[in-house]
Amino acid sequence: MICENIKTENGRLCFNNFDVVELAKKYGTPLYLMDENRIRKNLNIYKDALKQYFGDNALMLYASKACSFKYIYKIMTDKNVGIDVVSSGELYTAKMAGFDISKAYFHCNNKTDFDIRYGIENGVGYFVADNIEEILVIEKICSKQNIIQKILLRVTPGIDTHTYEADKTGKVDSKFGTAIETGQAIELVGVILKLKHIDLCGFHCHVGSQVFEEDVYERTSDIMIKFFADVKEKYNFETREYNIGGGFGVRYVDDDPTLDLDKKTKELSEYIKGTCAKYNLDVPAFRMEPGRSIVADAGMTLYTVGTIKKIPGYKNYVSIDGGMNDNPRYALYGARYTCYTANKMNEKCDFKADLVGRCCESGDIIAKDILFPESISRYDIVAVATTGAYNFSMASNYNRLPRPSIVMLKDDKDFVVVKGETLEDLVKNDC
Repeated sequence: MICENIKTENGRLCFNNFDVVELAKKYGTPLYLMDENRIRKNLNIYKDALKQYFGDNALMLYASKACSFKYIYKIMTDKNVGIDVVSSGELYTAKMAGFDISKAYFHCNNKTDFDIRYGIENGVGYFVADNIEEILVIEKICSKQNIIQKILLRVTPGIDTHTYEADKTGKVDSKFGTAIETGQAIELVGVILKLKHIDLCGFHCHVGSQVFEEDVYERTSDIMIKFFADVKEKYNFETREYNIGGGFGVRYVDDDPTLDLDKKTKELSEYIKGTCAKYNLDVPAFRMEPGRSIVADAGMTLYTVGTIKKIPGYKNYVSIDGGMNDNPRYALYGARYTCYTANKMNEKCDFKADLVGRCCESGDIIAKDILFPESISRYDIVAVATTGAYNFSMASNYNRLPRPSIVMLKDDKDFVVVKGETLEDLVKNDC
């Protein structure tokens, strides 16, 4: 099994010690499951590592875009971590859950005036500012209210992470941030430092997602810390915060690497401290924004099998009652998954087929070349593992399909944290 919270008992798949076939019967399918114990464990791993190796002023920020609903922010409040948000909707959801918005960092490459005003009026801790247009609007609104707003400036260090092309966000030609290489970033710092209602606390970068390579964050820090030194030399400005963006990679399939997060955090901290010493800089307060690696392996999606299509000499298909409307990641960038036939775990799997959805699109695929039991048939339950990130958060009503419920599993309790949509919900905003 790819994760310790997935097991087999009596020929049935268990997730956080729950028989998922019974959960499918109880709640219906498609169904998102979330393991709260796993979420909390992942949070503890990051929190403990950052505190041990970066000190008490380090802060972990949960990346809301991975999975955002009210209950998740109650967990973040309980664990005393920060969050990053990328929209007024995520900020509003956190606020409605009672989260302390002063511990929120508001991202987005194109914040509207409404977004900026909404963040300021609700006491957002920081804006992660992307560009000059945004910064001038922040200054204008804050000047009218006579307040000073903390920001980090997002810059692009020009790093290639060797991950999915769609997940690369730190390149010079990215839509995100201001490029260091072109000289635009350091020029923008000079503009910001002249503004009276903005407190530039430091810098943010994000080189991409699914980072496994040993040296990605080290190569990033080489560029970023050199930039901090250049800024100090030119403007006598000391960088107080360094936000390196996302967390580490997640295992979706057996051939994905297994990471020792504690060891990697220690190595990164030693590298950053050594590089700061090289440039005679104080080590800034460190920020990291894991999202996927907090919730991905805490999620599983259950489906009911419908059609089995066998095309001799060509292809086989196992069709389910969900699809790209509840998990578009394969359609977007060919993401891979581990899949199980939950009610036939003791049977030999030698029937190769694509797991496909019910949407009216030939690209509606969940996973390719999956091995199922030869006996797989209508009404069997298929479980797709590691779906806690970028599944619910990217779900849609394409083909006018309702989005599934989320059921949280905690200790020996299972309970709904997001109600599944009904057919009536699909038309409630229609005029």
